[in-house]
Amino acid sequence: MTSHIQDNISKEFDAFSSNYTEDMTNVVPHYLKLMSCFRTGVKKDFHPEHILDLGVGNGNSMAEVLPVFPNAQYTMLDASPEMLSIAEKRFEGYNTNSIESYFSDYEYGESKYDYIIAGFSLHHCDANEKKQLFHKLYQTLKHNGVFSFSDLCINKTDSEHQQLLQEWKEFILKYANEDKWLWLKEHYEAFDRPSRFEDQKSWLLEAGFSNMDIYWREGFWMNVRAYK
Repeated sequence: MTSHIQDNISKEFDAFSSNYTEDMTNVVPHYLKLMSCFRTGVKKDFHPEHILDLGVGNGNSMAEVLPVFPNAQYTMLDASPEMLSIAEKRFEGYNTNSIESYFSDYEYGESKYDYIIAGFSLHHCDANEKKQLFHKLYQTLKHNGVFSFSDLCINKTDSEHQQLLQEWKEFILKYANEDKWLWLKEHYEAFDRPSRFEDQKSWLLEAGFSNMDIYWREGFWMNVRAYK
């Protein structure tokens, strides 16, 4: 059977980069709303000086917060060189630096960032990788820092998972054809490892985060915020 995907996640997103926003809007329910969550509801007295975009992609999540915090320093982290190149051109002239790295390989440093955002990137990490990552993110956040992520929060073994897939297929077929669904299904099976919110909440608390909440959700599509 012909494969619709690349052989690793970096190459997959290199190939996915040319029409990324259109594709994401057409294959991810509530994508634009979940991206906007990085901007909306931010406390008026929150003025981050250094922001990390974890899996920046083409910069859609960063584009939400940059108008609110135009003078902040931004670090754009992604394993795809093609995606990073797009983000670099998009934000030319702003205070940015880019890092080509997988999450597990990056040296985050201590008390470095005020605000960490992750738009549909955590689901590429399995449970153990998320646990380790959350500890690193807690250490690299400054006091009163915020970690916010938008993602699918469900385990593939959950009883509701098959119903989610059926609803997801119906959503995609409203905007695209069967080939797009077949690509998404193959990509999801090969590269995506979502985790339910309750597990991630437990791991965040274990990492040291003092509080967290679901800022917005529709079913299993959520924006979650954790506070140091």
